Amino acid sequence: MPTEAPDVRAAAWPGELSRRLRILAPMKAFGTMFFMVLFFMAYLQLLHDPVFAVTTMPLTPVDHWIGFEPGTLMFYLSLWVYVSLPPALLPDRRILIGYGLAITALCAVGLLVFLFFPTAVPTPNIDWARYPDFHLLKGVDGAGNACPSLHVATAAFSGIWLSRLFRDMRCPGAFQIVNTLWCLAIIYSTMATKQHVFLDVVAGALLGIIVALLSLAWLRPTENTASANPPPSRRGQ
Repeated sequence: MPTEAPDVRAAAWPGELSRRLRILAPMKAFGTMFFMVLFFMAYLQLLHDPVFAVTTMPLTPVDHWIGFEPGTLMFYLSLWVYVSLPPALLPDRRILIGYGLAITALCAVGLLVFLFFPTAVPTPNIDWARYPDFHLLKGVDGAGNACPSLHVATAAFSGIWLSRLFRDMRCPGAFQIVNTLWCLAIIYSTMATKQHVFLDVVAGALLGIIVALLSLAWLRPTENTASANPPPSRRGQ
């Protein structure tokens, strides 16, 4: 007898998405917020008080090709929403803790590089007074802590995890498309806002991809959505 399980599983993704958002919701929310606060404390300390001499990153042809595009600031700032999505969709405490350890390791690697090999981007020939939307960004996140770009590293890490989670939940393909475009827009914005140069982006992307793949192989977060949302039994069959 033909089974309807694939159709049922495909239709079950909204319920699975809702279920995951409710699992450990307070722990996820406060844990993400607490992690960001601790990260920024360490990040800003190294940014404003580097221990060793700061090296200016070289420019490449890609940096000359990508001009300053102030409209990409919204994508740059959207990272803080984007990186909050994967932990919100994790299915259980074990994977949540493992995910936290993985993103901590990623940031720790970046901060150690900033400590021993501090870098900065070259000062662009831009009159920042013409762009008031950038005042807060420039006041908080200066030109230092350039390579590897942790903005790019955390975006790549989150993008790979989101892709896996959407696949596990059997979300429509549009989710994957939006995820990919959003991740790429964030990465592009780091150069278009002149916060990073191309070499920063390459180093950050490699860091994020490596840690994401290692953590996914370690945690194996695949969950059987059909088991979580079993189709109604049919008596008499």
